[in-house]
Amino acid sequence: MVDRLANSEANTRRISIVENCFGAAGQPLTIPGRVLIGEGVLTKLCRKKPKARQFFLFNDILVYGNIVIQKKKYNKQHIIPLENVTIDSIKDEGDLRNGWLIKTPTKSFAVYAATATEKSEWMNHINKCVTDLLSKSGKTPSNEHAAVWVPDSEATVCMRCQKAKFTPVNRRHHCRKCGFVVCGPCSEKRFLLPSQSSKPVRICDFCYDLLSTGDMATCQQPTRSDSYSQSLKSPLNDVSDDDDDDDSSD
Repeated sequence: MVDRLANSEANTRRISIVENCFGAAGQPLTIPGRVLIGEGVLTKLCRKKPKARQFFLFNDILVYGNIVIQKKKYNKQHIIPLENVTIDSIKDEGDLRNGWLIKTPTKSFAVYAATATEKSEWMNHINKCVTDLLSKSGKTPSNEHAAVWVPDSEATVCMRCQKAKFTPVNRRHHCRKCGFVVCGPCSEKRFLLPSQSSKPVRICDFCYDLLSTGDMATCQQPTRSDSYSQSLKSPLNDVSDDDDDDDSSD
């Protein structure tokens, strides 16, 4: 089916419409063999609060962006190669329902669909696209994934020292290895994580010590807590053209 659609006029027209919605700031999306599988609005759990984002699933990439005018204009385009993607279902917790993790070596995050059926369809289509890509290329699934950042609202104190309280002066930072919310003194060190950046990135002292000794597997991502339910109660920024909060340099 995908191969038949690849050269169809309808597919070319649909991809062109997506390109036009992102405008000149977006990257060209039309290449030979690329097929637009589906699209829809998902709630992305960003650093400061959950936000509505428009997602487009192609047979080789996942694209998403901020919604400026629904079905007419999007910005802040992000493109994720599907061959590097793995997904994991997230257990429903309070208001946070129908979610799953999208994990890649450079960036990982949680998204939530409006219904269980929509979640199932998204996950099934993504998994099929990834499987088909890996089958054609002969590559193996990626075992390295960036940590999912804990939202700012989950931590009133540093998750490492458990002492430093966050204020407008004592800012929150994120460890790029474990995703914890940490204070400045607990994250003064930098370490090169080639999959995430060509330059050393901020990591917490705990992960730095483990990475320095080669014990990288112990730097684990924290589990979801009930406070995720509280973070979803913040109003969704449906039409914001602000940057994704989780793309902050901190």
